[in-house]
Parts: sequence; C-alpha cells; structure tokens
Amino acid sequence: MTMGRDGFRLVRVLKVVATLLASVAIVYAIWQRLAPRLEGLPLRATTAKPLDVAFQRLTPREIAVLPVAMRFDHPLGSEHGALTYDAQPFRVTRHLGDDLNGIGGQNSDLGDPVYAAGAGRVVLAQDVGGGWGKMVILAHRLPVENGQVVSKVVQTVYAHLDEITVRLGEVVQRGAEIGSVGTADGKYLAHLHFEVREGLYPGPGVGYADVPMNRVSPTRFLYENRGAPDDLLNAAPRRAAAEVEVTRQPARLKDQKAPRPEPGSPQ
Repeated sequence: MTMGRDGFRLVRVLKVVATLLASVAIVYAIWQRLAPRLEGLPLRATTAKPLDVAFQRLTPREIAVLPVAMRFDHPLGSEHGALTYDAQPFRVTRHLGDDLNGIGGQNSDLGDPVYAAGAGRVVLAQDVGGGWGKMVILAHRLPVENGQVVSKVVQTVYAHLDEITVRLGEVVQRGAEIGSVGTADGKYLAHLHFEVREGLYPGPGVGYADVPMNRVSPTRFLYENRGAPDDLLNAAPRRAAAEVEVTRQPARLKDQKAPRPEPGSPQ
C-alpha cells in the first residue's frame, strides 16, 4: 500500500516536470520565431516607458501623510489677490479654472512668483506639454469644523509656468514660492491657470469641458477656506511651524516703559 502511494506521488511530480519542460520548449520556439522581427524594430518600440500620469493614483499611505491645510490664500499677488485680476473665470467658455493675470495685462506678469495656496505635497512637477506647459499640482488634506481630520483630498493646479522651483514629493507650506508665471512655452500671453480639483488622480487632465468634472470654483474655494480674518496678512509659517497671528502692538521688554506721547500729539 505504501509503495502504491509513493508511486502515485512520483507520477504527479513527473507530470508537473513534463508540463514545465513543455512550456519552456513552447516559449523558446516562439522566441526563436519572433527574435529576428524584434531586432528590426526601432529602439523606441522596445524601450520601457514610464507610467502615464493619467493612470497614477494617490495611495492610502500617501493620503495619510499629506499635510493638513488649515488655510488657503491666493496663489498670485497678495493673500487676497491684490494687483491681479481673473481674465477668464471658472466655467466661462467651458473653462475649468481661473486665468489669473497681473493688473498690467499682456506679459507684464511674466516671471512673477507663484505661491502655494495651502500646505501640501507636490504630486506633479514637470512640463506636461500640450497646452499646459510646465505644471505643478499640490495635494492637500482638509480638516472639518470639529477639529477631526478627514481623508478628503483636494488638489491645487498651477499651469503655464515659466519655471518650476519645487520637486516631486516635496512638502511645501502655504505661501511658499513654487514657480513663476509663464506663457506655456509661448502659446499664450503670460498668466497663471489655477484650478482646484477634488479626487486622488494627479494627472494633467483637460482645461476645458462641457461639465465641471471634479473641478470646483477656485474663487469660491479660496473664499470658503480662507481660515483667517480678512485683515490677517501674516507671512506663511516656516517648515511645520505653528501659524501665529501678527500682533497689532509692538512687543516690549518686561522692564521697558512705554514712551510718553509728546504734548499736543493724539493719545
């Protein structure tokens, strides 16, 4: 009985080995027939290509370590967008973002600094070609009112840049310079194409569509997520530093007395 079982196991092993050998022989025969044809193909046809960014998706781990953006400011000009105007607002002529210009018009804002609207991580920073030119995309996590952090992710898009000054994967703080206003390699007059997107796919996408897709109005988003009083224009915090409101009165040392007003001066 024992010999019968051993023989049965041996037969099974031999079948597996025979199947593997037959598979190797078949693959070898196919390779012998295709190899001469492959040698004649151009190099670009046999070179591995990077994954198209349109198919990339933020992983759960990448989402978990995204900075929490407590406040958003305007990406051009001042925190409120002073000295800028919106040349082509969201959803006008199927537009999926805002085209921000310096008040001088034409190419007067060429090379002006572009700032991160909120704290985030760089998930795309490259020349994507087409009508986009150089583009930077930042991913942010949003908090909720009770202080609990949720996994809702928004992306801010900065396109047509002249220069990119951040790297893929870099964490940037609100107000950090990430590039400069450009012309998409001469395709347009200088301006910043600015978008706000919801979702986890950091691909370039399209700038015009019949429906909003996953875009939201940048102007309304910045207004609703300002996260600070209108008169608070303090600079962005340094790396991971807590945001501190600028005091109205200059600080004095403990033993320092306040200067007395001169006679006739307003109190």
